[in-house]
Amino acid sequence: MPWVYLVIAGLFEVVWAFAMKQSDGFTRPGPTIVTITAMIASFALLSLSMKSLPLGTAYTIWTGIGAVGAFLVGIAMLGEAASAMRIVAALLIVAGLVLMKIATPA
Repeated sequence: MPWVYLVIAGLFEVVWAFAMKQSDGFTRPGPTIVTITAMIASFALLSLSMKSLPLGTAYTIWTGIGAVGAFLVGIAMLGEAASAMRIVAALLIVAGLVLMKIATPA
């Protein structure tokens, strides 16, 4: 279950990052509420996953899901650049996440 919590926490991190961008510096109430709610959910699920996963693994994977997810949302929804170098960088992050998962005991 901790891995499920961790993946969902990472997805909530993507949600709050996107909502924060949409909040326009917390000047728009709807996206601001989504940001804060998703942050709380993300931190709560990360905390649950850390009950049994090592700190380094949980935090690395959480931030990695958030980073790559925000990168993909930025490209898909905000029209951000998808240059070859940025894509390679995201793939390297994913490779690091896979290695971290493999290196961590269940």
